[in-house]
Amino acid sequence: MKKLIAILLSVLLMVSLVSGCGKSSEDGQRPQMVRTQQVGQQALNAEGTYTGTVRGRYETNVSFQVGGRIINRNVQVGDHVNSGDILMSIDPRDVVQQSNQGDAQVAAAKAQLDLAQSNLSRYQQLYAQEAVPAMVLDQYQTAYDSALAQYNQAVAGAATGHNALGYTALVSSASGVISSVSAEVGQVVGAGQTVLTLVQTNELEVEINIPENHLNDVELGKSVQISFWALKGVSVNGTVREISPMAESVSRTYKVRISVPNPPKGMQLGMTASVKCQESSGTNNDGMVLPLSAIYQIDDNPQVWVVDKGSDTVSLKNITFEKIGNNSVRVMGLNVGDIVVTAGVHKLRQGQKVRLAEGNEDD
Repeated sequence: MKKLIAILLSVLLMVSLVSGCGKSSEDGQRPQMVRTQQVGQQALNAEGTYTGTVRGRYETNVSFQVGGRIINRNVQVGDHVNSGDILMSIDPRDVVQQSNQGDAQVAAAKAQLDLAQSNLSRYQQLYAQEAVPAMVLDQYQTAYDSALAQYNQAVAGAATGHNALGYTALVSSASGVISSVSAEVGQVVGAGQTVLTLVQTNELEVEINIPENHLNDVELGKSVQISFWALKGVSVNGTVREISPMAESVSRTYKVRISVPNPPKGMQLGMTASVKCQESSGTNNDGMVLPLSAIYQIDDNPQVWVVDKGSDTVSLKNITFEKIGNNSVRVMGLNVGDIVVTAGVHKLRQGQKVRLAEGNEDD
């Protein structure tokens, strides 16, 4: 009997020791610290940021109206020009020769017209004297009409040649800046071939490219915020003025032009600009903006870790989301008041105790 009691006491002592060790081990494990964000009720504000370039609203590809060999180029890239300035000129000799040929054709046509008119006058007199039949008079009338038409054609051709003489000098149609030059002295260019680009600087704007899956971020007349890499601390408001109706074939992006009603001092062509498109999409029923790092996804099942306030434990919650920026997503499926883990999501497990880091954000 004494032996049985001793055995029972030994077993109870061992169980007590094991339980004590387990409890000590459990008590020694500190909860995982996590950074979180709480779902609030205020409107969501998502900002899509796009990089763009300062451009002129009016950019003209300038070309000669006649072809020829360039003999003078009076401008360089970046030069400021005024309306009426001569930008380039081509060799006028061929144009002068064509003009002279036109004048010669006018003279020849005038001689034929004078002869036809003289013949017509003589035969009109003979017809009046009933010396010739009407058929003969009709022939000379037709000859005169033909000579008159040829003369008018020659005069029109000569006028075109005279106009071409003025086209050998490429004259600026407006004041602005030369942004590119694509032809040099000695090069033979054709009529209508672009030789330089003129940008009018009286109205500058910003051009950005929007991916097709973000095209809904902008609309005509929408206000945006613009900053410039070269102008530190400068930010101005802009308005979406134009959205290209077609995407670029290679990049699949849409060109968007943004007017700048009050351009800042120092804003120049070619500057790099950063455009923020502010989007307001209502309450959290429409989604909550979270960092991309908050998404815990296995296969095609996106989830987030939600902290239970009572037990300080985490559990997974199924959600849907859409990407709205380089590092931001709009999450649907959360409730107001949910506390969502936003970093270190792959280090957690279901039911794990956590403690909230200081400085957590409230939406």
